[in-house]
Amino acid sequence: MMLDELRAVLSVTPAPANRQDYASAIIDENALSKPTLSTRKLSNQRLGELYGLDRSVAVFRVMRRLWDADPDSRPLLALLCAIARDPLLAGTLSAVVDLAPGQEFPRVHARSVLRQAVGPRLNDAILDKVLRNAASSWSQSGHLVGRTFKKRQRVRATPWTVAFALYLGHAVGFRGTELFANDWMSVLDASAADAQLLAQEAKRLGLIDLSISADIVDIGLGRLDPTPWGA
Repeated sequence: MMLDELRAVLSVTPAPANRQDYASAIIDENALSKPTLSTRKLSNQRLGELYGLDRSVAVFRVMRRLWDADPDSRPLLALLCAIARDPLLAGTLSAVVDLAPGQEFPRVHARSVLRQAVGPRLNDAILDKVLRNAASSWSQSGHLVGRTFKKRQRVRATPWTVAFALYLGHAVGFRGTELFANDWMSVLDASAADAQLLAQEAKRLGLIDLSISADIVDIGLGRLDPTPWGA
């Protein structure tokens, strides 16, 4: 997930920065303190793949707005954005979020889940590398703890992370009460009831518009991205 690198580059670039600004910060100014030009270029490429680093990319633009609003939410915001953009990381979702707190991360099962998600296009060596990287990402987000043996722990959803999960869920077609009970919310360890309460708090913070009456949910997400930067 490259969370430390993401934190570093976002700390030195203003919110309206464009893709070239981020590239310049990473490559020319060495904001990530990489030892060689090749590693700086590789970091720029990988961060761009994971997050976009481009104000024209809506999912990054929304994440960046929420990123600046609540530092404690940043690991989960980064994870949600990375899952939205990286199908390999997304392919490991159920292998992690379905674990009970304290349960050890089952690498063999996770490998099987990932194999089902990607099919035969990756050989075993690459699959194992992807799985190691994914386990590192889930550790950075707080879902897994431990070095040699990683175990599941619950993460804490916030109004900002729930607002982002609602945005992502809406983008892929969830509507009504489904917005509070889907994979995006499972990443946050948020039950449907908890997600609704945090969504109400997001409304009070001015992040979203929301009205809930029985099973009828009326949600407006325009406040998350009212005017694309540079538009």
